[in-house]
This record gives sequence, C-alpha cells and structure tokens, in this order.
Amino acid sequence: MQGLAGALFVLALFGCGEQAQTQPTVLHWYVFNEPSGSFATAARRCAEASNGAYQVKLMPLPSDADQQREQLVRRLAAHDRAIDLIGMDVIWTPEFARAGWILPWSGMLAAQAAERRIGATLDSARYDHRLWAVPFTTNTQLLWYRTDRVDHPPATWGEMLAMAEILGRNGTIQAQGERYEGLTVFFVSLLASAGGAVLDSTDSHAELQTAPTERALSIMESLATSPASDPALSTAREDQGRIAFETGDSTFMLNYTYVWPSARQHAPEVAAHMGWARWPAVDRDRPSRVTIGGINLGVSAFSPHPELAFRAALCIASEENQRLAAARGGLPPTIDTLYEDFEVRAAFPFADILRATLRDAVSRPQTPLYNDVSLAISHTLHPLRDIEPDRDVKRLRDAVNRALRSEGLL
Repeated sequence: MQGLAGALFVLALFGCGEQAQTQPTVLHWYVFNEPSGSFATAARRCAEASNGAYQVKLMPLPSDADQQREQLVRRLAAHDRAIDLIGMDVIWTPEFARAGWILPWSGMLAAQAAERRIGATLDSARYDHRLWAVPFTTNTQLLWYRTDRVDHPPATWGEMLAMAEILGRNGTIQAQGERYEGLTVFFVSLLASAGGAVLDSTDSHAELQTAPTERALSIMESLATSPASDPALSTAREDQGRIAFETGDSTFMLNYTYVWPSARQHAPEVAAHMGWARWPAVDRDRPSRVTIGGINLGVSAFSPHPELAFRAALCIASEENQRLAAARGGLPPTIDTLYEDFEVRAAFPFADILRATLRDAVSRPQTPLYNDVSLAISHTLHPLRDIEPDRDVKRLRDAVNRALRSEGLL
C-alpha cells in the first residue's frame, strides 16, 4: 500500500508539473482603451491561433496621448518587465528607440512587418535606419465640407478662405488653434505642403527654410484674422471642431476620419450634406502633404518573452485584424491593398482620397526630443492671430534649436 501511495503521489506531482508547463504565456499589451472592442478581438484571435503558446492581456492606457506617454515612460525607464507589447503613438519611435526601451526588428521579422505597408506608415516606425515597430493603424486629416453650400471643394487654402468669406456667417472654417500638439500638426502639414521641413537631414538642427516657413505662417495668420475663422480658434481642438461642424454653422473642417461616423450618428442632417476632399494645397501646383498619425506595435526591451511578443505583434497587425479595426473601430489600415477591400470601403467611402493622402503623408520631426520640439512650435505660434511671418521665422528657428539642445522653453 505504501508503494502504491508513493507511486500515485509521484504521478500527481508529474501531472501538476506538466500542466504548469502547458499553461500559455501571458503577454501584456499596453495600448489606449479602444472602445469598439476590435483590439480585444484581435488579441483573442491571435491567442487562439498560437495553439496555446500565448495569451494577450490588454492593459488600457488613458485616452489622452500625453498621459499615455507619461505612464509608459515611467514604467519603461524603471525597466518594467510586465510590459511586453506597446501600442505606440507614431511620434514616440525615436524617443523609445534611442532610450533602449524597444527592440529593433530585423531579418524575416522586419520583412513581414513591412510587407504591403503604405510607405509613410513605415517611415513613422523607423529611426536611425532601423525598423522599431510594425505599423498597425494609421490616420490623417481630410477636408470636410458642406455639399449643399459649395458645389466643389477648394483646391487651395487661398480658395477656401475666399469661398468661406463669401458665404458669411455659415462659412466658418474649423481647424486646430489651441496651444497643444494639434497646433504643431497644423503647422507641420502647412510647412510640408509648402515644400519645407522643420529639421535638416541630420534631424539635429532646425531647417525651416525661409520661403516655405513664411508661406505656412502667412496662411495660419490669414485664417486667424479672417471673418471665416471660428472666434474660439485659439482654444479649438479636434473635438471642438467636430462638435461645431455638427451644429451646422460651419462649411469647412480640417479633421480626422472619425468625424464621419460621428456626424452620421449625432447629426444625420449634416452628414447627408457632408463631402470630403484632400487637405487644401498651399500652392495649386503642389499637392498637399499632411502629417500622419496612428498606432505602431513595439516590443519592450524588458519583456521576458520577446520572441512571443514579436509573433503576437505581427498577428495583431495582420490584414484580418486591420480589416476588423477599420470596420468596427473606424481606424484606417496601414496595408495599402486593404483600401480596395469591401468592408474597409464600406467603413470609409472616402477610401481612395484617404489612401492618396496617406501615400503623400509626412512624419512629424523624427527626433528623440520631439516632445520638446513640439512644445517649442506650439508655444511660439500661439495665438495664431499674433503671428508675424517676417519676424516669426527666426523666432521659430531659434525656439526649435533651443529644444534640440534641451534648453528650457520658458
């Protein structure tokens, strides 16, 4: 009996040990709390496809991008091993890579991460000639306008201002003028559309060529001082513009694609007369170039399971899951051919214009000091109505160079 009891005890121990070994590894994915559930579904799908190798647990971050970054920076600076996957805002790539917080992609992994991606989305995931993330979702701004008030969208900023002023009270243009990241995005898009760049080819000094910078600043000042400007421009963000457009008092709006499903839900009478077009050009003979947004998936340098994390990131960013994020969550895909997909085109009836805009899109300054550079731009140019192009080119160049030297903004 003692021998039988001993054998059963050994078998029990062996069974417990084998059960423990077959438990899937839990990968923790830190990403913003996506409300449609498409990220959670993607995580579940990938876990099922791994045949028990891993599960993915979503760790929701705040909705505000600055708060997301702050939480991640604190954890990664402390070498937190509880982070495996990171849903990274596209502007974080240089900072996180330079700090050693994320792992580079190479070989077959890098080839798979780059496959069929729109070029601008890949640029947002690169730093120092290496790929640091797989592009998952993207976004950029379009021009939204009232088809019952104008018979064609304006091709340039000058044309839009003229059209809006003729319309009078209902001709208001909605844009982002508060002193925050959206103002930097506005300026960078205008500057790129004018043929300029914030930083030189080394990304270590301000470029800000005089002619295109003056052109961009002149448009910002013209908008702010135009009767077509919203009186609340100096405190306007994307969502304030969306709400104002949905009230029916505005004819033009520069904003992201989420305004389309929002208008259909909250203001169907406005959505019925809502058209879309490319962001207005600075000059008629030069297509507009708008800054890119979105989420890239990075693998934490401190993850205990980097091989599984790379596998999971590729799966989450797959064509199937990008289609889901587009159809359910309204998040544009980074895979070029998906813009021809039936489900994606149903979610984005403006898919062709969106893809064309993304193909010409630009990244914001790719520097580990981007946060300081962005603050320098938005602080220098706010409020827009006080801009003096001749004076402010030098002020802006000096402010950006101080930021690149990590000198105080105040």
